[in-house]
Amino acid sequence: MSRIDGRRFGRDLWPVVREVGEHVELLAPEPGLFRNGPPLGLRLVPGARLGELEVLDRLLRLVVPDEIEGVVIGTAPGPARARRPLAYGERIVLIDPNAGASTTARASRSAGSGKQASGLAFRTPLGGRYYACPAPNAEAFVKVGDEIGAGTTVAIVEVMKTFNRVQYGGPGLPARAKVTRVVRKDGEDVASGDALLELEAIG
Repeated sequence: MSRIDGRRFGRDLWPVVREVGEHVELLAPEPGLFRNGPPLGLRLVPGARLGELEVLDRLLRLVVPDEIEGVVIGTAPGPARARRPLAYGERIVLIDPNAGASTTARASRSAGSGKQASGLAFRTPLGGRYYACPAPNAEAFVKVGDEIGAGTTVAIVEVMKTFNRVQYGGPGLPARAKVTRVVRKDGEDVASGDALLELEAIG
Protein backbone atom coordinates (compact mmCIF):
# COMPACT_ATOMS: atom_id res chain seq x y z
CA MET A 1 0.00 0.00 0.00
CA SER A 2 1.02 3.61 -0.58
CA ARG A 3 1.43 6.08 2.26
CA ILE A 4 0.34 9.69 2.61
CA ASP A 5 0.59 11.95 5.66
CA GLY A 6 1.96 8.98 7.65
CA ARG A 7 -1.19 6.92 7.03
CA ARG A 8 -1.82 4.06 4.66
CA PHE A 9 -4.28 4.13 1.79
CA GLY A 10 -6.92 1.52 2.59
CA ARG A 11 -7.83 0.82 -1.03
CA ASP A 12 -8.65 2.42 -4.35
CA LEU A 13 -12.22 3.61 -4.81
CA TRP A 14 -14.10 4.56 -7.96
CA PRO A 15 -16.61 7.41 -8.00
CA VAL A 16 -20.22 7.07 -9.11
CA VAL A 17 -20.64 8.23 -12.71
CA ARG A 18 -23.64 10.25 -13.92
CA GLU A 19 -24.21 11.74 -17.36
CA VAL A 20 -25.53 15.32 -17.39
CA GLY A 21 -26.31 16.20 -20.99
CA GLU A 22 -23.01 16.22 -22.85
CA HIS A 23 -21.05 16.38 -19.60
CA VAL A 24 -20.20 13.78 -16.94
CA GLU A 25 -20.35 14.14 -13.17
CA LEU A 26 -18.15 12.07 -10.88
CA LEU A 27 -19.90 11.68 -7.52
CA ALA A 28 -18.83 10.62 -4.04
CA PRO A 29 -19.23 6.80 -3.66
CA GLU A 30 -19.33 7.08 0.14
CA PRO A 31 -19.75 9.92 2.65
CA GLY A 32 -16.46 11.27 3.95
CA LEU A 33 -13.92 14.08 3.96
CA PHE A 34 -12.57 14.83 0.49
CA ARG A 35 -9.28 16.52 -0.33
CA ASN A 36 -6.62 17.04 -3.02
CA GLY A 37 -9.16 17.23 -5.84
CA PRO A 38 -8.15 18.26 -9.36
CA PRO A 39 -8.21 21.96 -10.33
CA LEU A 40 -10.40 23.46 -13.03
CA GLY A 41 -8.97 22.94 -16.49
CA LEU A 42 -7.09 19.73 -15.69
CA ARG A 43 -7.60 16.88 -18.16
CA LEU A 44 -8.50 13.60 -16.44
CA VAL A 45 -7.76 10.20 -17.97
CA PRO A 46 -8.73 6.64 -16.90
CA GLY A 47 -6.76 5.53 -13.85
CA ALA A 48 -5.72 9.06 -12.85
CA ARG A 49 -5.95 10.10 -9.22
CA LEU A 50 -9.12 12.07 -8.49
CA GLY A 51 -8.30 12.86 -4.87
CA GLU A 52 -8.57 11.23 -1.46
CA LEU A 53 -11.63 10.43 0.63
CA GLU A 54 -11.29 9.93 4.38
CA VAL A 55 -13.97 7.52 5.65
CA LEU A 56 -13.97 6.59 9.34
CA ASP A 57 -10.23 7.27 9.61
CA ARG A 58 -9.50 5.21 6.50
CA LEU A 59 -7.86 7.11 3.65
CA LEU A 60 -9.22 5.92 0.30
CA ARG A 61 -7.70 6.91 -3.02
CA LEU A 62 -10.30 7.95 -5.62
CA VAL A 63 -9.47 6.88 -9.16
CA VAL A 64 -10.96 7.99 -12.49
CA PRO A 65 -12.98 5.04 -13.90
CA ASP A 66 -12.26 3.33 -17.21
CA GLU A 67 -13.64 5.05 -20.32
CA ILE A 68 -13.98 8.37 -18.46
CA GLU A 69 -11.85 11.16 -19.88
CA GLY A 70 -12.25 14.91 -20.12
CA VAL A 71 -11.44 18.35 -18.78
CA VAL A 72 -12.60 19.48 -15.33
CA ILE A 73 -15.15 22.30 -15.75
CA GLY A 74 -16.74 22.19 -12.29
CA THR A 75 -15.91 21.06 -8.77
CA ALA A 76 -17.79 20.38 -5.54
CA PRO A 77 -19.99 23.34 -4.55
CA GLY A 78 -19.02 25.52 -1.63
CA PRO A 79 -15.75 27.11 -0.51
CA ALA A 80 -12.52 25.23 -1.14
CA ARG A 81 -11.16 23.52 1.97
CA ALA A 82 -8.27 21.25 2.74
CA ARG A 83 -10.82 18.62 3.85
CA ARG A 84 -14.31 19.06 2.42
CA PRO A 85 -17.22 16.98 3.77
CA LEU A 86 -19.12 15.17 1.00
CA ALA A 87 -22.33 13.16 1.26
CA TYR A 88 -22.94 10.05 -0.83
CA GLY A 89 -23.77 11.08 -4.40
CA GLU A 90 -22.47 14.65 -4.00
CA ARG A 91 -20.45 16.03 -6.87
CA ILE A 92 -16.67 15.72 -6.84
CA VAL A 93 -16.11 17.12 -10.34
CA LEU A 94 -17.99 17.90 -13.54
CA ILE A 95 -16.03 17.10 -16.69
CA ASP A 96 -16.44 17.84 -20.39
CA PRO A 97 -15.49 14.69 -22.34
CA ASN A 98 -15.18 16.62 -25.61
CA ALA A 99 -12.92 19.45 -24.44
CA GLY A 100 -9.52 19.00 -26.03
CA ALA A 101 -10.46 15.62 -27.53
CA SER A 102 -9.70 14.74 -31.12
CA THR A 103 -12.50 14.43 -33.68
CA THR A 104 -11.87 10.67 -33.83
CA ALA A 105 -12.21 10.32 -30.06
CA ARG A 106 -15.46 12.30 -30.08
CA ALA A 107 -16.91 10.16 -32.86
CA SER A 108 -15.89 7.00 -31.03
CA ARG A 109 -17.63 8.12 -27.83
CA SER A 110 -20.79 9.06 -29.76
CA ALA A 111 -20.87 5.66 -31.45
CA GLY A 112 -20.35 3.91 -28.14
CA SER A 113 -23.15 5.78 -26.44
CA GLY A 114 -25.53 4.88 -29.26
CA LYS A 115 -25.20 1.20 -28.46
CA GLN A 116 -27.15 1.63 -25.22
CA ALA A 117 -30.91 1.29 -25.57
CA SER A 118 -31.78 4.06 -23.10
CA GLY A 119 -28.53 5.48 -21.71
CA LEU A 120 -29.94 5.11 -18.20
CA ALA A 121 -28.11 2.80 -15.81
CA PHE A 122 -28.07 1.90 -12.14
CA ARG A 123 -24.50 1.71 -10.82
CA THR A 124 -23.20 0.00 -7.74
CA PRO A 125 -22.10 2.33 -4.92
CA LEU A 126 -19.77 -0.41 -3.62
CA GLY A 127 -16.90 -2.37 -5.07
CA GLY A 128 -16.66 -6.11 -4.33
CA ARG A 129 -18.12 -9.46 -5.40
CA TYR A 130 -21.50 -9.11 -7.11
CA TYR A 131 -24.31 -11.56 -6.47
CA ALA A 132 -27.53 -11.40 -8.48
CA CYS A 133 -29.35 -13.87 -6.20
CA PRO A 134 -29.89 -14.04 -2.41
CA ALA A 135 -28.59 -17.64 -2.33
CA PRO A 136 -27.25 -20.31 -4.73
CA ASN A 137 -29.99 -21.61 -7.05
CA ALA A 138 -32.40 -18.92 -5.80
CA GLU A 139 -34.31 -16.61 -8.12
CA ALA A 140 -32.49 -13.43 -9.09
CA PHE A 141 -33.40 -10.22 -7.29
CA VAL A 142 -34.32 -8.63 -10.62
CA LYS A 143 -34.54 -9.76 -14.24
CA VAL A 144 -35.18 -8.16 -17.62
CA GLY A 145 -38.69 -6.78 -17.76
CA ASP A 146 -39.04 -6.21 -14.02
CA GLU A 147 -40.24 -2.83 -12.76
CA ILE A 148 -38.28 -1.48 -9.81
CA GLY A 149 -38.68 1.47 -7.47
CA ALA A 150 -36.82 3.21 -4.67
CA GLY A 151 -35.68 0.69 -2.07
CA THR A 152 -35.94 -2.38 -4.32
CA THR A 153 -33.05 -4.76 -3.61
CA VAL A 154 -31.27 -5.42 -6.90
CA ALA A 155 -28.13 -7.26 -5.78
CA ILE A 156 -25.75 -8.18 -2.98
CA VAL A 157 -22.16 -6.96 -3.01
CA GLU A 158 -19.68 -8.75 -0.76
CA VAL A 159 -17.00 -6.48 0.68
CA MET A 160 -14.41 -8.03 3.00
CA LYS A 161 -16.78 -10.94 3.83
CA THR A 162 -19.62 -8.55 4.64
CA PHE A 163 -22.72 -8.99 2.46
CA ASN A 164 -24.33 -5.66 1.59
CA ARG A 165 -27.76 -5.37 0.02
CA VAL A 166 -27.72 -2.90 -2.87
CA GLN A 167 -31.01 -1.08 -3.27
CA TYR A 168 -32.29 0.93 -6.21
CA GLY A 169 -32.29 4.69 -5.90
CA GLY A 170 -29.99 7.67 -6.02
CA PRO A 171 -29.41 11.05 -7.67
CA GLY A 172 -30.50 11.29 -11.30
CA LEU A 173 -32.55 8.07 -11.28
CA PRO A 174 -36.32 7.98 -11.91
CA ALA A 175 -38.66 6.95 -9.11
CA ARG A 176 -39.62 3.86 -11.10
CA ALA A 177 -37.85 2.11 -13.96
CA LYS A 178 -38.02 -1.02 -16.08
CA VAL A 179 -34.97 -3.31 -16.31
CA THR A 180 -33.89 -3.66 -19.95
CA ARG A 181 -30.58 -5.46 -19.32
CA VAL A 182 -28.72 -7.06 -16.43
CA VAL A 183 -25.15 -6.00 -17.15
CA ARG A 184 -23.17 -8.17 -14.72
CA LYS A 185 -22.97 -11.92 -14.25
CA ASP A 186 -23.47 -13.51 -10.85
CA GLY A 187 -20.16 -13.85 -9.00
CA GLU A 188 -18.30 -11.17 -10.95
CA ASP A 189 -16.07 -8.61 -9.24
CA VAL A 190 -17.31 -5.04 -9.63
CA ALA A 191 -15.86 -1.63 -8.86
CA SER A 192 -17.76 1.27 -7.33
CA GLY A 193 -19.56 3.04 -10.17
CA ASP A 194 -19.86 -0.02 -12.44
CA ALA A 195 -23.23 -0.38 -14.17
CA LEU A 196 -25.35 -3.25 -12.84
CA LEU A 197 -28.60 -2.61 -14.71
CA GLU A 198 -29.65 -0.79 -17.84
CA LEU A 199 -33.03 0.84 -17.37
CA GLU A 200 -35.95 2.54 -19.02
CA ALA A 201 -37.77 5.23 -17.08
CA ILE A 202 -41.46 4.64 -16.30
CA GLY A 203 -43.85 7.55 -16.33
